[in-house]
Amino acid sequence: MEISKAGSAAPGGLTRLRATVRDLWDELSASERTVAQYLVSAPVEQVMFASTQELGTASGTSNATVVRALQRLGYAGLPALKRELAADFTAAQAPDVRLAQRIAHVGKDLDKIWNDVFDETQERIDQCRRLADAKALERAVTVLAEAREVFCYGVAACELAARHLARSLGRIGRRARFVGATGFALADPLLALGQGDAVVIFQPGRPLSELTVVVERARSVGARVVFVTDELSEAYGDRVDSVLLAPYTPTGTTNESLTGLVIADVLLLALTTLDETSAVEHAHQLDALRGQLLNPGDQRGRRA
Repeated sequence: MEISKAGSAAPGGLTRLRATVRDLWDELSASERTVAQYLVSAPVEQVMFASTQELGTASGTSNATVVRALQRLGYAGLPALKRELAADFTAAQAPDVRLAQRIAHVGKDLDKIWNDVFDETQERIDQCRRLADAKALERAVTVLAEAREVFCYGVAACELAARHLARSLGRIGRRARFVGATGFALADPLLALGQGDAVVIFQPGRPLSELTVVVERARSVGARVVFVTDELSEAYGDRVDSVLLAPYTPTGTTNESLTGLVIADVLLLALTTLDETSAVEHAHQLDALRGQLLNPGDQRGRRA
């Protein structure tokens, strides 16, 4: 098989893709070869911003064939391939250029914009489900269930998932707090972390220096750590109690916290079922307090 050198990425993710296609070419079906040939020949930008449906159409196959081909090539899904290609793509392109390319890809077609966002959302959630590790989830639930207090750490886009988990844990009767500080300001909440506590870190890929400080502080005081991440699982896997994989996307089409929020909801539901009586009682108290805060006859906000 001859592989062209089309595409604008520097060596890296694209080089690995081409090498993998060469090595596995004889093991691919005819339709999978068609997909593989398209992936290594198309401009990287085109693959980066495409859905499996669009890749299926462009390669003359189907979205199901694209998914099968990616799995045969060793990728958990399209987001995993995009992430590898993005390492080179983002290094070679300035943020404003990448934004312009994303805008050019979707154009002003509202139907396309709608479908692109929903397609990528579905792809990320599907991949998150495929990457689920039952034992890691069981360890994470045990850590949170036994915790005196849960510190939910997330910065920037990851703040959404961390805040959501902290607030929702409180609503089912578990002590929790959100922590989103960086730099020197992080020292104050870390000072309160103690034995018997747990930390849940939401951070998909950026190896922030604060992450190491949080993990090492937890280890030193006898607190346990659950890490919700994508690329950092290997770097921190042997230093934390559980790693839950939450795939993100480099395209910027969907929010970085999307899969982190889904995993937070899984943890919350699991913890709710462990102590249903307490969860129901706290839900009742929350509703009663909301009722006291409303004006007479005003029912707005009761389900906020």
